Amino acid sequence: MNQADFYSLLPIIVLTTWSALLLIVDLFIDDKKKGITAVLAAAGLALTMGLTLSQTGQTVIGFNGMVILDGFSTFVNTLLLFSGLMAISVAYGYIKRRGIERGEYYSLILFSIVGMMLMAQARDLIVVFIALEMLSIPLYVLAAIDNSNAKSEEAGIKYFLLGAFSGGFVVYGVALVFGATGSTAFAEIAASIATGNAETLLVLAGAALILVGFGFKVGAVPFQMWTPDVYEGAPTSVTAFMAAGAKIAGFSALMRVFATAFPDIAVDIAPVLAVIAALTMIVGNVAAIAQKNIKRMLAYSSIAHAGYILMAFAAFANPALRDDAISAGIFYLVAYAITSFGTWAIVISLEKEDGKGLAIEDYAGLGRTKPLMAAAMTIFMLSLTGIPPTLGLIGKLYLFRVVVEAQFMWLALIGILTSLISAYYYLRVIVIMYMKEGEPETVSESWLTFTWGAMAVLTVVLSLIPASLFAWASGALMK
Repeated sequence: MNQADFYSLLPIIVLTTWSALLLIVDLFIDDKKKGITAVLAAAGLALTMGLTLSQTGQTVIGFNGMVILDGFSTFVNTLLLFSGLMAISVAYGYIKRRGIERGEYYSLILFSIVGMMLMAQARDLIVVFIALEMLSIPLYVLAAIDNSNAKSEEAGIKYFLLGAFSGGFVVYGVALVFGATGSTAFAEIAASIATGNAETLLVLAGAALILVGFGFKVGAVPFQMWTPDVYEGAPTSVTAFMAAGAKIAGFSALMRVFATAFPDIAVDIAPVLAVIAALTMIVGNVAAIAQKNIKRMLAYSSIAHAGYILMAFAAFANPALRDDAISAGIFYLVAYAITSFGTWAIVISLEKEDGKGLAIEDYAGLGRTKPLMAAAMTIFMLSLTGIPPTLGLIGKLYLFRVVVEAQFMWLALIGILTSLISAYYYLRVIVIMYMKEGEPETVSESWLTFTWGAMAVLTVVLSLIPASLFAWASGALMK
């Protein structure tokens, strides 16, 4: 390993080492003091974030072109590390209250983030697959970690089986692309396609299978069937992490693969992605209307937002808009991550030890008994809908602008119409909180309160002064 190799993966190397050492250190921490493990895990993430931010503006290619450090990976990795910190924050009191506080919980989160970060830096299809498995396997375990709950075990099994199934699609797609181009490196694949040396049909088939595999991971239609059951069955703190972290990693990989490995077939792929985006928005939003459980409602909401992010890929058909499409996509991921963690923090605050308190009707009276929490939940629901003054609105406007410039007006119209549909089930939560009588029981935990409070402030403040975030997203370019 030379200096460039080491430096390109320095944050990942540090976090991997920290995660492994945390497993060993945890053996010597008393079962009643597992909060120490959480603090150590958060410290590891903070250290890694500092190293990641120190690499801002640098471009380094490592391991013979298999990984790359650039503006895109720095932005995405920072967002992933932020998601990890929020995941620990919402889990700290929750897993203790549910009786599933184990030191390995936090190590599994760190190992999953290692896979997510590697996926953002991958420049070779083999590395993409390795990273996909690294991020997925800890999530399978985390989904089933509440082994006293049959629903949690069921969620873990479903996630594992369908995750393995989707991994098979990715491997088969990689094999076809390798057969067509003679390489798994993004640059060589793109060069082979550009020079006409690749078997076009095989490349298209391989790209389609890779898309199917990642479609499962991000919950895009028609590969979304696992999402509601897994989101409902998994411990809520795990669901919060999956909803943001897995989506960020999956979309970052999709952007990297299709922007750098298949740029010359983007014209053929973009319409397909546009149709998938439209179907995902429609199915996610329409199905969410009928849900009475807040976790299932947010699961379908997550599917719908996967459709909004997929809108960015429609602009890939126009090379001049590719950088804008990537910027719009990752900006929306930031907006979604902040809003999502805030929402899940409030859901955890109302969830009881026996797992009850997850019906939407259980939020009745929250506006009277917990006005600040209700106000924060209102902000999150407005942001997910895309109503000002929230970051969700800014993210959608950014996406819609790029889609319209790419001449996909019909897709933008579907995005607007489905946003109107989503207003029904998001605003229903607000109506129940303020207009119905009830005495909801909430949990007062400092880290939970900090999480939903800070996310509510960020959702509003960043929507009022989005220039810095816009500039950072616009500078997060792939090399």
